[in-house]
Amino acid sequence: MGKIIALANQKGGVGKTTTTINLAASLATLEKKVLVVDADPQANASSGLGIDIQSLNCTVYECLVNGVNPKDAIRKACIDGLDVMPSHIDLVGAELELMNTQGRETVMKKMLDSIRKDYDYILIDCSPSLGLITVNSLTAADSIIIPVQCEYFALEGISKLLNTIRIIKTKLNPALDIEGFLLTMYDSRLRLSNQIYDEIKKHFQELVFDTIISRNVKLSEAPSYGLPAILYDADSKGAKNYLALAQEILKKNEQK
Repeated sequence: MGKIIALANQKGGVGKTTTTINLAASLATLEKKVLVVDADPQANASSGLGIDIQSLNCTVYECLVNGVNPKDAIRKACIDGLDVMPSHIDLVGAELELMNTQGRETVMKKMLDSIRKDYDYILIDCSPSLGLITVNSLTAADSIIIPVQCEYFALEGISKLLNTIRIIKTKLNPALDIEGFLLTMYDSRLRLSNQIYDEIKKHFQELVFDTIISRNVKLSEAPSYGLPAILYDADSKGAKNYLALAQEILKKNEQK
C-alpha cells in the first residue's frame, strides 16, 4: 500500500515542484516505485520530468472532472520506476466544475485509492494556493512536506497553511500528518539563511528534516532539459541533497 505525500505551501517560489521532481527521481533511484501527481495547472512537474504536455489527451483534469480511469492518464517518466500523472492548464477550471459535485473534497482521494497499491510512494505537487484542488490533495494524502525557502518572508503564510491542515484534519482527513518542514535555497554564507534555519528549528523542532537543500544552479537548469538533477548532473550538490532527503524519508518510514 503506497504512501501518499502532498508537497504544499501556498507561497510561490519555495521549491515545491523542484522538490517533487527530485525527491521522486531519488526515491526511484533507490528502487522504489513512485508516481508524481501534478496537481498544479502550470504543469511544471510534468515537463520537468520529460513529459511533452502539448501531446496529451488525458491528464489529471480528465480524471478529476470526468471520472476517467487514472491509469489512462499515467505516463512513464525518464527514470525506471517513476511514473507521472501529468497536469494541464484546464485544471484551472476544475475548481469551478467540481464546486457542485457531492463529496467534492474527496474526488482525488477516491481516484488515488484505486491505484495506491501499485506504488511505494505517490507525491502530489500542489499549486501555490489553498483552493479546492489543494484541499483535495491534502484530503487524499497521508502526510505533507512543507518546503520553506531560507529567505526573509519564509515564515509568512506558514500559519495560514497550518490552519488549513488543522481544518482538514478536523473535517476531512484525521490521519493527515506533517512529514516534515524542508529548508530550501539555503546559502551557508548568508546570515539570513542561518537565522531562518534557527527560527524554523526553534518553532517546529523534530518536524524539520535534517537534510537541507542548498541553493544550486544545476537544480535550476535541469528542468529545462526535462530531467531531474540526478540525471542532469549526479555529482551536483542539489542531486546529492535530494538523494539524502529520500534516504531520510525512507529511514523514517521504515522505522514507523
